[in-house]
This record gives sequence, structure tokens and C-alpha cells, in this order.
Amino acid sequence: MEEEDYLSLQKIKEILYGGKNLTISSSTFDEIQKSYDFLDKFSRERIIYGINTGFGPMAQYRVSESDRTQLQYNIIRSHSTGAGEPLPNIYVKAAMIARTGTFMQAESGVHPDVVKLLIEFINRGIVPFIPEHGSVGASGDLVQLAHMALTLIGEGKVNYEGKWQPAGEVMKKNGLKPFEIHIREGLSITNGTSFMTGIGLINLIQSQQLLHWALIASVMVNEIVSSFDDLMNERLNEVRRQDGQHKVARMMREIAKGSQCMLKRENELYKPTNEKIFTHKVQPYYSLRCIPQILGPVLEEIENTERILVNEVNSACDNPIVDYKTQNVYHGGNFHGDYVSFEMDKLKIAVTKMTMTMERQMNYLFNDHINDGILPPFVNLGVLGLNYGLQASQFTATSTTAECQTLSNPMYVHSIPNNNDNQDIVSMGTNSALIAKRVVENAYQVMAIHFMAIVQAVDYLKIQNKLAPATKVIYDEIRAFFPVFRDDNPLYEDIEHVQKYLKDKQF
Repeated sequence: MEEEDYLSLQKIKEILYGGKNLTISSSTFDEIQKSYDFLDKFSRERIIYGINTGFGPMAQYRVSESDRTQLQYNIIRSHSTGAGEPLPNIYVKAAMIARTGTFMQAESGVHPDVVKLLIEFINRGIVPFIPEHGSVGASGDLVQLAHMALTLIGEGKVNYEGKWQPAGEVMKKNGLKPFEIHIREGLSITNGTSFMTGIGLINLIQSQQLLHWALIASVMVNEIVSSFDDLMNERLNEVRRQDGQHKVARMMREIAKGSQCMLKRENELYKPTNEKIFTHKVQPYYSLRCIPQILGPVLEEIENTERILVNEVNSACDNPIVDYKTQNVYHGGNFHGDYVSFEMDKLKIAVTKMTMTMERQMNYLFNDHINDGILPPFVNLGVLGLNYGLQASQFTATSTTAECQTLSNPMYVHSIPNNNDNQDIVSMGTNSALIAKRVVENAYQVMAIHFMAIVQAVDYLKIQNKLAPATKVIYDEIRAFFPVFRDDNPLYEDIEHVQKYLKDKQF
């Protein structure tokens, strides 16, 4: 693969969200052709898994030359057995990009026409129907990728122009032809980690966004309670040798720059005083004070997830590996999803901890017994007792956070042998990615309610013009569509609107 074709996270984001097309250089296509040509010659009179043998435990059975093409169609059709809701378009598109990334390595022996057709689907917005459930993540995402392959041979259904349509009809509308089996395209499309990786990429992108919001929320809450600003002090944080902590503290300092709300300890406490009981907290609660220490490891995990997933997109996760450079075909297990599975489990734990922290900050704002009465209960700007503010919204945030905590139990270690024990230890990578997806979605719900509480608190204290410029922008943008409220009204649509804002905001 040429260096210009490397799929960085930024390039993937531009394709997924920026409307850019996926393109591959002619030299990379030449490499794919060389891999195909080598396999075409090498596979004659040699036993190669999945070309002239059955699949999985059926590999001990030889398949006749006359049935080789049918064999490839059989794996696609027989493995299209997924169940559950179809995965949203953005996740499927990411999975198609990941599958293209594998083929771009020119280690699969597939015909270039398959890669060209997959790219056409991506660029034209033709999205295969792929159900959520079916993968154990060992021979890759066999079931889900079979559903992808099914549409490439003109069968099954696709989402196109906002509705489900037969794949063959959509291909005709676009002047595309179903791909023809040459040697092993059926196995190669279905074999690998691309589905779990695609889900993982969206989880990663959304987690990066969530972390940014968690930092903004943390600064704003500390502004609301007039914390001492040394919690983010450079010297305080650099004496602990943890890079994530240093980065979080630095980002918080940037966000807080220009704030008139936070206090300097040297101005307030490092001078003679006769005060016996301090009316202002000498040190706030951990959910306010320990953000660099709590979100530092979250940041590092998100960074590590990016490294793992981008490596996976730009890897050959196929079996066997067809290497024309060494003139050999290697049988192994590059389809095994442990790297992605383990990372998704770690990511969901990180996002859950971030969500728990936001929920505790929210509780601090809501509970007048612990915030020393600087705010009314539940930042209720109406008549106490008659009105209820955000009281019931806390139920939603708390229950959603609790669900995240339960979902954070690892999937990676829940292997169940199957496939006649051929797959005797599996990754469950797609399940890990799907559960992480749920955790990320939950986190946005909690974050939305938290920001509703934050802007209400700012209005109660009338500190809008004392906020840091960076946090004032956020306050103004949220208040533009979520105005101050005092009377009781249904808030479920407001939660949804704030969620959308949090997801769509471009930093």
C-alpha cells in the first residue's frame, strides 16, 4: 500500500462526516492485482484453505475444481444469518472503510474489481443491511461481513436515499454490476475484524468528543462554585509523572483562561486570617478537584484506542495471507479480534468513569446540602415546592450511569467455544464494540442533562459575564436553543436537543 493511501483517523473522519470520497492510488491497485495474479497461479495444484477446501472444521474436506466458484457464493449466503436491529448507516460505512483498508494491503489475493465495487458503495452512500448480532469475533465478523458481501453480489438489501431497497435494483440505478467470484473473494470479504473495527471507530470518535465536553463541564462547574484554580496548576500536575494528567490539566487551563470566577489560593488563604470556620471550601469534592487525575487515564485510553484501531484498519486481517512478495500463502489467524475486543472493553470502562464523574458533578449542583446552599435544590429557578427544576432529570442521569456501570463488565473474557470447537477461544470483539457503543450513547444522555444543570446554575448565580471566554461561548450556544426555565414542562425533547448539540459541535 502506498503511503498516500494510509487511512489515518483524520482521513476516515473526513470520509464519514465530511463528505469526502475514499480514493486509492493506481499503484495500490497495481499491488492488489499482483496479489491476485500470484494467487491465481499459486493455487493451481496446491491445497489452500477456503479455495479448494471447506471452511472452518469443514476444511478437512476437499472441494472439487468445478465447485470452487460455488463454494465462495455458499459462504456468503450460508453465513448471512444475523439477527437484531440493523446497525446505523455511519457504523456500516466505517466497517466498509475498514474492509477496504484490509484489501489495500494487497495481502488477500482478491480481484481489484471487488475493491472498486466496495469503494463505489462507500462513495455513493449505498449501505448494506447488517444486523447487530451474529459475530463471536474469531474468524472475524463472519456473519455481519457475509451480509456486506451479500449486497456486493447483488442480493439482500441496502439503505439508499433514506430507504431500504433491494441491492440489485440500487446497483442497476447506479450503473453498477455485482462482482463475480474469481478465486476466494467470498471468504476474503467475510473473514476479518472489519465490522468490530468499524463500530470501534465511531465509538472512538464519539469518545474523543465526550472527553472534550467533560473537560469543559469540569471547568464550568469549578467556575460555578468558585474553586481555587490550583487544581489545574502546571507545577502541581507535573510532579506526578503521568502524561494524561499533564495534558488534561493543560487543556483545562486553556479552557479556563480569562475566567473571573475561579479564585487564587494565594489571594484568599495564604494571608493572615482570624476565620475559625471557613465559609468557602478549602478543597472541593474529588469530582471537581481531581479532574486531571481522573480524566488523565481516560485520555490515555482514548489515545491508545486510536492507535489500535488505526493500526487495525491499515492491516491485513485476513486468512490465509497471500504474499506475492515472498511467493507464499500463509495460514494463520489474523482475523482474530482480540486487539479490538480488549480495547473496546477498556474504552467503555474509561467512558463509564467519565460518565460517573459527570453524574457526581451534577449531583453536587443539585444537592444544596453538599454545595453549601449556593444553589437551590435541583437548580430550581421556580418556586420551591411548587416547581421541581431538574429533579426528575437526575433520575434519568443516575439510572443511565448505573447501566453504564453494569455494561462495563468485560466481554473480552467471555469466550464460548463453538464451530465444532474449531473456534475454541474467541474474542467476542463485536459484542465488546456494541456494548461500548451503548455506553457511549448513554454517556451523551448524562452529559446533556449535566449541561442543562450547568447553564441553569450560571443563570441563578448571574455569572454569565464572568465566565471564561471559552465557556461563555458554550453557555451562549446552549441557551440559544434551551432557554432559562422556571415553570415545569416536559424536558425529554430538550435532553435530545442538547445531546444532538454535543455530538455535532465542531471544535
